[in-house]
Amino acid sequence: MTGNITQLLLQWRRGDPAALEQLMPLVYEELRRLARQCMRGERPGHTLQTTALVNEAYLRLVNSSCVQWQDRAHFFAIASQLMRRVLVDEARKRRNLKRGGEYTRVNIEAVEASSEPRDIDLLALDRALDALSEFAPRKGKVVELRFFGGLSIEETALVLGISTDIVKREWRTAKLWLLQELSQASGRPELRR
Repeated sequence: MTGNITQLLLQWRRGDPAALEQLMPLVYEELRRLARQCMRGERPGHTLQTTALVNEAYLRLVNSSCVQWQDRAHFFAIASQLMRRVLVDEARKRRNLKRGGEYTRVNIEAVEASSEPRDIDLLALDRALDALSEFAPRKGKVVELRFFGGLSIEETALVLGISTDIVKREWRTAKLWLLQELSQASGRPELRR
């Protein structure tokens, strides 16, 4: 099936509209899995449901004619980025409506150094991830693919064209940096080992 997805992506890139119609049934369940991954840490009663997140990401994917699709992993990496953008846009809308009211919360246990999960502000995570990406773009990409995209170490290595050892090292370092950044931003004392 991976070969079929890659072939359909290449046909779609060349402008074949029928390829998109054939592609979507093949990738829909994986897009739903990505959306569930993104929504996993959201607060109960979040206004955006998994299906709506998939649909919004799908619309943005279809309208992204400038993307030069490479393969299945590249497609899902872009999809995870778009889902992150959708969630951040929703959080900004809510914040603007409530003038700084309740933010979207995300469970960031993957970034946590301690075993007790802690919710964080999605907008703070987005700002921290943007800051990380400015001085360490590859680390930022690894976090985006692993945390928001739910990609494995191996899939992340494939998308970025690097070894799994480098992905593991970048992931570990980025998690620690983000934890420190988010702790400082929230006014909580730094976690010490």
